[in-house]
Amino acid sequence: MQAKLLDQFHPLISSWFTERLGEPTDVQLRAWAEIIRDRHVLVTAPTGSGKTLAAFLWAINQLVTGAWT
Repeated sequence: MQAKLLDQFHPLISSWFTERLGEPTDVQLRAWAEIIRDRHVLVTAPTGSGKTLAAFLWAINQLVTGAWT
């Protein structure tokens, strides 16, 4: 599931993530699966599990790719 989800991001973003952070957390994978489908998501998990990055990385991706104009 991880490779498929990271492939949905712009190559610069997915390579940055992999190089800097390695593997996504389970929380990130589960959140991205819904966020990428444009669904509203409430992510609850322990501190340090990657919630904030999971929520914002797709928004950053949309800005980089010009999907949000």
